[in-house]
Amino acid sequence: MFLGEFQHTLDDKGRLTIPARFREGLGQRFIVTRGLDSCLFAYPLSEWQVLESRLKQLPLTKADARAFVRFLFSGAAEAELDKQGRIMLPQTLRAHARLDKDAVVIGVSNRVEIWAKEVWDGYVQQAEGSFEDIAENLEGLGL
Repeated sequence: MFLGEFQHTLDDKGRLTIPARFREGLGQRFIVTRGLDSCLFAYPLSEWQVLESRLKQLPLTKADARAFVRFLFSGAAEAELDKQGRIMLPQTLRAHARLDKDAVVIGVSNRVEIWAKEVWDGYVQQAEGSFEDIAENLEGLGL
C-alpha cells in the first residue's frame, strides 16, 4: 500500500526521484500513465495487469469506455528505476501533468500519483474546503 506525500524536483533531463518508501512497492519496472486531475498515475506491473483486465471488460460499443481506454493506454510508458532511484518521464507525460521543476509524489493505496507542485497545492486548497461534504456523501466509510 502506498501512503504519504513527498516533495521532489525534476532534473534538467526530466528525471524524477521516486521516494525510497515507494520503490519496493513499485518494483524496478512499472507503468506511468496520464492520470486524472492533471497528474500522472504510476502502477506496479501487477496492479497494471489488474487494471488492464478490468478495462478489457468495458463495452467496446460505449464511446466513453473507448475514450477512457485510449487515454490511459496511449499515455502509458514503462518506467525503470536507475541506480539513484530516478525515472525518466517522457515529455508527453510531463506536459500532461504540467511538470516542469517541482513535483509532489503521493501514495494513493494501490498507485502512486505524480503532481506538479503548483497543481497539487491548488487541488489541496480546493479539496480542503469540501472534504467534509465529500465524506458526508460517501456511504459506508466507517470513519
